Formats: sequence, structure tokens, C-alpha cells
Amino acid sequence: MRLDSNVSAVITGGASGLGAATARRLAARGVKVALFDLNEAQGEALAKELGGVFCRVDVTSEDDVVAGFAKARAAIGQERILVNCAGTGNAIKTASREKETGEPKHFPLHAFDRIIQINLVGSFRCLALSAAGMLSLDPLEDGERGIIINTSSVAAQDGQIGQAAYSASKAGVVGMTLPIARDLMGEGIRVNTIMPGIFETPLMAGAQEHVRAALAASVPFPKRLGNPDEFAAVAEMMVTTTYFNGESIRLDGAIRMAPR
Repeated sequence: MRLDSNVSAVITGGASGLGAATARRLAARGVKVALFDLNEAQGEALAKELGGVFCRVDVTSEDDVVAGFAKARAAIGQERILVNCAGTGNAIKTASREKETGEPKHFPLHAFDRIIQINLVGSFRCLALSAAGMLSLDPLEDGERGIIINTSSVAAQDGQIGQAAYSASKAGVVGMTLPIARDLMGEGIRVNTIMPGIFETPLMAGAQEHVRAALAASVPFPKRLGNPDEFAAVAEMMVTTTYFNGESIRLDGAIRMAPR
């Protein structure tokens, strides 16, 4: 797909981190961008900077997502690109003991379900609605109508202690990538997934310096955290390389996560 002002994109989780970097990179190529996020202050500021539009969207809400796409399409037209970056995580063991009493406890099911609803179901909700909208577009070169890029994690394959919900949600994103690419192949809509390792994100910014240093040292090469623009560069490559379809790729400096 050729990137220019005739192309529109929606980026979920677009107000910060990987989503914001992707929005900036696409906008720099002339693409009109819409940002879905819950952080109104950051989202509005970035949308203004990029000449795009911000939509306050909770990806677990069908009404929010429908309204978000309606607002985005009214402002910048039907998107040909969707990048799903909205997501979150937690760290809770499947079963453990209370420190004070030694009493057994288990992973609260509501906390498990919340991660699945945001990371997996939320991604599918956005991509299904986006793909339906893309069906209205005239095909470009190679019969292409659009592309969807999901964000998984190396935790889909190397889940650590306490990551049962997070790993399950991210493995689900990987697992649905090829079937959805096959679902949409007759319509010229491609689907790919990026599996990032340890990246500089707002969540990581809150970690203590010794923790950040230890994480950076655990990366085989280069020994640092990933830069969000590196994620954005891979997303851009996926968009512009039409033969790239149905793939889930790691972007992680060759790291393989230890149990903890």
C-alpha cells in the first residue's frame, strides 16, 4: 500500500507508547490518523499535533467502538489501516498463599476476564468493525482494500510467572491472525501481528532504574529496551509490503523470557 494523504488510519491505544509512535510515523508519510484511547488529554494533544482526530474509546464497549469509528470516518474518511495497540496486563499467580496467614487463594476470575476482554476481545471487536468498513472501499494495487495490524507480545510464547491471563490474551491474538487473514483474503484485506518484547512505554517508565537496567541487560542484543519507533517502523513495513500477510513476528532483540 502506498502511504499518502489519500489513506486514513485508526490506531487504538494511540495516545501514548507504541500507538503514538505508530501514529506519528504514519502521519509523517501523509496518512490521516484517528486515535482511539481513554486518555483524553494526551489523545487530544497528539491528534492536534498530527492534524488528526481523537476519539475517546473503551475497546471493551461495543457502543464506544461503534461511535469511535463513526466519528473517525466522518473526520478523515474510511480507514484503510487499523493498528490495534490498546492493551494492558496484570501479574497474579494462578494459586498462591497469603503472606500473612498462609491461606490459599486463587487468581480472581474477574481479573483474568478483564485482561481477556481488553487485549483479545477488544482487539477482535475493533478489527471486525474496521474490516466491515473496509469492504466499502475500492481496491488498490494487487486488489488490496486494507490492512489490520494487531499487537501481541513475546509473552504469547514466553509467559512469565503471574502472566496466565496476559499470555492467554496475547496468544489468542496470535492464534486468530491467520484465520482472520484467511477470512478476509477474498476481500483484499491483510492481517498481521507484531509480538514486541520489552519496550520503552509509559508503563515501563514507572519502573525503578535498577529494574530497567536489569531488563535491558537481559536482552541478547542490543542490550537496551525497545524504542517505540522501532515498533512503528515494523508496522509501516507491514503496511507498505503487500505480500506480508497472515504473519505474527517477534520484535524483541532475541530475548527469550525467563520464568520470572
